[in-house]
Amino acid sequence: MTSRRGEDPTPTTADAIGVLVVDDDFRVAQVHRAYVERLEPFRVVGVAGTGEQALAAVDGLRPDLVLLDLYLPDVFGLDLIPRLRTAGHDCDVMVVSAAREADAVRGAVRHGVVDYLLKPFEFEDLRGRLERYAVQRGRLLGAVVRGQADVDRVLAGAAAPVSPVLPKGMSAETAGLIERTLREAEGTLSATECARLTGVSRVSARRYLEYFHAAGCAEVSLRYGAAGRPERRYRFLGPGGGRSGGLRSGGGARA
Repeated sequence: MTSRRGEDPTPTTADAIGVLVVDDDFRVAQVHRAYVERLEPFRVVGVAGTGEQALAAVDGLRPDLVLLDLYLPDVFGLDLIPRLRTAGHDCDVMVVSAAREADAVRGAVRHGVVDYLLKPFEFEDLRGRLERYAVQRGRLLGAVVRGQADVDRVLAGAAAPVSPVLPKGMSAETAGLIERTLREAEGTLSATECARLTGVSRVSARRYLEYFHAAGCAEVSLRYGAAGRPERRYRFLGPGGGRSGGLRSGGGARA
């Protein structure tokens, strides 16, 4: 187990979200750590390679969120969650695993994980989920419950994937253009096709498409070719948190 807190006496800021990365492959863990550290307000507080190391790390570092691999050398990842709860830890858990079995997904849901991301994934895949988590966490922490209406509002808010304020560097105009293009497409669009139709770069098109996917406005399917990585294709689903009419460019990500 490695701990950035143990190496750096400077504590994380009060509004930071501390993350523990749990993966038995050190190289994969470092990639995931680098992904997380690119996003505000997330801070990686430690890395663990086994279930026992993860339990010790949660006890000592008190992370807000655990990125949990399921195939650990000493225990199945989901079996750690009840042990964490028994020990009094209320950290959230996001599964990041290659486990595609239906039983694993159902078990994760039963254990109350906040998300389930299949390996291998790219930065933008994790980015959307962490942004969504940060918005949900902030909403829940700031909730004031005076009656049933407040409870309903909190629960409805937890189902809303993202904030209507766009992350830093994204514009409402470009978001509207991408959304209209996706909405009017017959079938699905790749980022390359979307870029050609809108005139924006492929990288920009991919970022906005992934944002709409995280917002619940678009779904992603994979098209496999003869060789290389599968192509990610996007299809418009309908109204949601990413509708351009309600989008505003923000000075920073609402995450």
